[in-house]
Amino acid sequence: MILEKVKNTVQEYQLLNKNDRVLVGVSGGPDSVTLLYLLNSLKNEFKLKFHVAHFDHMLRKDSSKDAVFVKKLSAELNIPFTTAKVRVRKLARKGSLEEIARNARLNFFFQAAKKVKADKIALGHNLDDQAETVLMRILRGTGLYGLAGILPKRKINGFTIIRPLIAVSRKEIEGYLHKNKIKTRLDATNLKNIYFRNKIRNHLLPLLEEKYNRNIKVVLANMGETVALDYEYLSWVAARANQSLGKRLNLKRFLGLHPAIQRLILRMNIAKFAGNTRKIGFQHIKEIENLISRRPVNSVVDLPKGVSVMKKGAYILFYKR
Repeated sequence: MILEKVKNTVQEYQLLNKNDRVLVGVSGGPDSVTLLYLLNSLKNEFKLKFHVAHFDHMLRKDSSKDAVFVKKLSAELNIPFTTAKVRVRKLARKGSLEEIARNARLNFFFQAAKKVKADKIALGHNLDDQAETVLMRILRGTGLYGLAGILPKRKINGFTIIRPLIAVSRKEIEGYLHKNKIKTRLDATNLKNIYFRNKIRNHLLPLLEEKYNRNIKVVLANMGETVALDYEYLSWVAARANQSLGKRLNLKRFLGLHPAIQRLILRMNIAKFAGNTRKIGFQHIKEIENLISRRPVNSVVDLPKGVSVMKKGAYILFYKR
């Protein structure tokens, strides 16, 4: 039963506490609508309070109807509702449409959560999303962090994001909606192979299921969970080691660490100045390693987002250009 699966996920990852105020991101699509109904079923057991947040990317002509649908649904469930809209395609002139849309949506959720004093932000990512994300990152190239996929619980900018549906398949969601005669909105862009994720969802994963492994989604999702635990432990070790190296990384001590920990430390220090390591690829890390092992003192490596690394005597310095 889908509700039991969600309750198990909530308990296993400690996603909810009694008396939590939860901001629920609802697009109007099958996943987020299912999430809202299932969380509402847990309302009395956990003494939860909800606030629905809907973000309109304005990518479709009829996208405003999604907001009307979600507002009506929220009213039926007697849940407060907040919405905002941004013409994301205009912002996307500065970069990836998918990335900018995601960031705009998250920023809205953060603002809304702060305003309503929410303890958690609940999003509707499911097992299929997890499999798609892991496979997408494998194809693009990634390390352990990318292979960890979508985490059930994650802190970003001081906000706790939870994903109670992460162990539930899209097929189970569709079955739940059909059984309970629940209507949702359809985003037709999900059917078009114009985005990388859609190509994986609509073409590659079905091919892998048919020709190679019918349980490929579960396999990828399980791998993501396993890697997440490994990455969490290595990150803990790296954080402790990084602290002992000082603000200027002591080169001798740094080189005495395992290469896996060294690379995590490099990424941690880049993130201090860049905010994240989203645009830092394998080649950038290799270039820093080359700086450390082969280049003369005072050599510099310039990285994306205005971050530079200098080899300064017995130390490695990270700074903003």
